[in-house]
Amino acid sequence: MSNTVAPPRPVADSAPLPVPLKQPRLPRWAPAALALAAVALGCGIGLLAGLESRIQWGLIAALLFVLGTFALAAAVEGTRQAKDRLATSLVWICFILAVVPLASLIWETIARGVKVLDGYFLSHSMGTLPDALPGGGIYHAIIGTLEQVGLAALIAAPIGLLTAIYLVEYGRGKLAKAVTFFVDVMTGIPSIVAGLFILSVWILILGFGPSGFAGAMALAILMMPVVVRSTEEMLKLVPNELREASLALGVPKWRTILKVVLPTSLGGITTGLMLAVARITGETAPVLLLVWGAKTINNNPFEGAQQSLPLYVFQQWQQGSEASYDRAWAAALVLIAFVMILNLVARGIARWKAPKTGR
Repeated sequence: MSNTVAPPRPVADSAPLPVPLKQPRLPRWAPAALALAAVALGCGIGLLAGLESRIQWGLIAALLFVLGTFALAAAVEGTRQAKDRLATSLVWICFILAVVPLASLIWETIARGVKVLDGYFLSHSMGTLPDALPGGGIYHAIIGTLEQVGLAALIAAPIGLLTAIYLVEYGRGKLAKAVTFFVDVMTGIPSIVAGLFILSVWILILGFGPSGFAGAMALAILMMPVVVRSTEEMLKLVPNELREASLALGVPKWRTILKVVLPTSLGGITTGLMLAVARITGETAPVLLLVWGAKTINNNPFEGAQQSLPLYVFQQWQQGSEASYDRAWAAALVLIAFVMILNLVARGIARWKAPKTGR
């Protein structure tokens, strides 16, 4: 007979509790209800505290929303899900903080710009009209902006495109590194530096006078690094298998780039080009230094002072009269519409030229 003692059985009460398969969740309308409650409490606290700024009310409401979301989720769903909802609420708050100033700017521009924005304003120039009197238009500024931006695009687009092709397809060694370094440096230079460079070389040294072409050269300097960077990234997204398949068929490399690589990335390249154009459309400092501005129509960008929309807005606002303020807001609205149209055209071309992935 054995004297060994059997091990004691585990007590049933010490067994771990089963985890329920379905955790409690907040209803879908809970975040919206919390947001409304936070807004109401934020406004109430702002009124009671005597805060006059609506921005302060909004910040209080945002803080209450974040804290309330975390506390309620922790009590109902657990700490892990509460952290997830906390991150989500912070993302929403940051999104609203970014959108509200933009929406406020657009609303203010539209509300003030529509006062004088009509067919007469778009089809007439200032002529001999004094800036303090109502009337006049921006036709001469529209012509100048289109010509200057168009010339800048004609200068910068081929140079930027060819530079990006060199960096992606051919660039190796120290030269490619040097080009990349200088492109990065040019991306961050202020617009006034580009204007001063063209002023010193084109006007002071070579002796040419102010013109739309001089402003276009400064705008091209600002546009080129954007075109190079955007085109370079688009070319890198083209699969190497496409290049290898073309080269395996005996197609020369230059023809592979022209017939395979560029058509595949044409949508992204066009989008980057349009974004670069939109970036230079609102530049004022180079135009102020090199174009000088004019109150009459000058269709020749290679001779004489010329006007542009950003410079027109600056000069009209500088006059300080009610009529000039209205013209400045209307010109700013036209400039915003012009940039928006460029972005919509870029999106349309990108979607049209996107590679088809259907079976």
